[in-house]
Amino acid sequence: MSARSLVLLDEIGRGTSTYDGISIAWAVVEYLHDHGDLHPRTLFATHYHELTVLAASLTRLHNYSAAVQEHGDKVLFLRRILPGSADRSYGIQVARLAGLPAHVLQRAQQLLTHFESSSSMASVASRKRRATPQTTLSPHAGNQLSLFESLTIQLLQALRSLDLDALSPGEAAAILAEFQQRAQRLP
Repeated sequence: MSARSLVLLDEIGRGTSTYDGISIAWAVVEYLHDHGDLHPRTLFATHYHELTVLAASLTRLHNYSAAVQEHGDKVLFLRRILPGSADRSYGIQVARLAGLPAHVLQRAQQLLTHFESSSSMASVASRKRRATPQTTLSPHAGNQLSLFESLTIQLLQALRSLDLDALSPGEAAAILAEFQQRAQRLP
């Protein structure tokens, strides 16, 4: 790799937990930006909105996003790339374009609306699917994850959002075991 190299990266960090994925993607961006005299030209496609803040501290990094035109709940991708970061995600609209069934898209929109207004997925999961115990520690809870939100805060929010009256003893034990496992990672 040299300054004459072109590096194309798409969705580095996908396929693992959100925090693992964003940490890997962040480190790769820093490495390519800062590593010696290499400085390859790089195109880095990512869904991690948190990475856009790196443009403020990495002088050679610039954010670009796809131009879109919205019509109600439909979106038209204009096939233009513009300077700046995206102000929102269009995942459900892309899923519609990919042909997902209408009832799946409607449920996805309901879940998205709830997640954006709540820091917990447990209440949605417990209402919809009582047979499958869910905890609030999912890395996808909330609007967009803050890279700097501490695990301690996540654990406290998870505890506050638990509906203790709705948990079976087995579900409670599973959640406590997960809390304990996560707490062991704290400094």
